[in-house]
Amino acid sequence: MTRALLITNPAAARTDARAVTAIRDTLRRGGWSVDVLATAQAGDARRFAQEGRTQGFDVLVCYGGDGTAMQIAAGAVGSGIPLGLVPGGTGNLLAGNLRLPRSPAAAARAILKGKPLPIDLGTVDRADGTHYFAVCCGTGFDAALMAATGSDEKRRWKMAAYIGRAFAALPRVTSPLHRVTVDGAARELPAAMVLVANCGELVPPFLRLRDEVAPDDGWLDVLALRAEGTIESLAAFFELVRRPRNGMRRLWFGRGRVVRVEVLDGPARPMQLDGEPWGDTPFEARVLPGALSVIVDRRG
Repeated sequence: MTRALLITNPAAARTDARAVTAIRDTLRRGGWSVDVLATAQAGDARRFAQEGRTQGFDVLVCYGGDGTAMQIAAGAVGSGIPLGLVPGGTGNLLAGNLRLPRSPAAAARAILKGKPLPIDLGTVDRADGTHYFAVCCGTGFDAALMAATGSDEKRRWKMAAYIGRAFAALPRVTSPLHRVTVDGAARELPAAMVLVANCGELVPPFLRLRDEVAPDDGWLDVLALRAEGTIESLAAFFELVRRPRNGMRRLWFGRGRVVRVEVLDGPARPMQLDGEPWGDTPFEARVLPGALSVIVDRRG
């Protein structure tokens, strides 16, 4: 019998306890044994996953957002234990990139039917240890926006909380000079935002970075976006919505396995890991090919 540990984040989940019950009961009807743990403070999800490695669980199941998923992934890296994702946060960008069902019961059924898919992870070393991202990390406008958006706003307004704050912040957008070093080659770029992406879709399925970007390609893809104020910010966004390529006025792309980002002009800027604020620049991201197996039902 498959033993699953379901780790839930009540602070991130967008629905009530009935969703957790639906996930648990769906997995049990599929013949699985399911234990349930709920996080209460930062670090719980990672600790639960680490403990699950030694307790004989076959699958770790996450019900929460991208931040919770990456905490569980951090505890599971190197174990070979696959991760089942049930979207329950604000963005759910990894689940969106993998085209996983959004409803709790449907996502649980997909876990029962699916197979592990190895995907890459990005790593960033901070003062408190190594952290992971599956979708993207970055600095600048987006990281400041995520840091300014509170948990209550996200629970109440979902993605609209970010959109509202983004439009309000556009007049204050600037592009200080950054040094972006990709596999040892440095380039100085004015940028309102520097993203280091592992997945191709920044807002699934609507906003794609570039067609060749995939979470299992062994690469990190870099975007530096230049803008000053509202008009240039909107123009840069529309360049990104089109099929982006190098040579566009406000966008620069790179690709590598080790990416370092520093601010050369002005103070350090906040950075984010899969939507979670995590300190300031500088930072260095590295790719870990095939580091995490996520259960995906390709037949759906």
